[in-house]
Amino acid sequence: MATRRNDPTPAPKTEPTAAPKAPTPPARQAKPKANSAAAGVTVAEDVRRAMIAEAAYFHAERRGFAPGDEVQDWLKAEAEVDALLTGAAHGNRPQ
Repeated sequence: MATRRNDPTPAPKTEPTAAPKAPTPPARQAKPKANSAAAGVTVAEDVRRAMIAEAAYFHAERRGFAPGDEVQDWLKAEAEVDALLTGAAHGNRPQ
């Protein structure tokens, strides 16, 4: 049978431990670069390019896909997409 021993020696004091450090957050992923002309709404460059390509296609379709004006279709579509992205941030919606 075990007996309890009355030990007059107090238990050793321990230093309080420091609070655990918060885990380091994972590195943030780099945001895709956005076109500076489209400062209103931030979209990835590949998304912006896809929007321009689709708009240029519709311009070419409207003119019957006649050859020779592809660059003009692209430039017009690029201006429209940039205006749409910039205007959307300012509450200006296309009609």
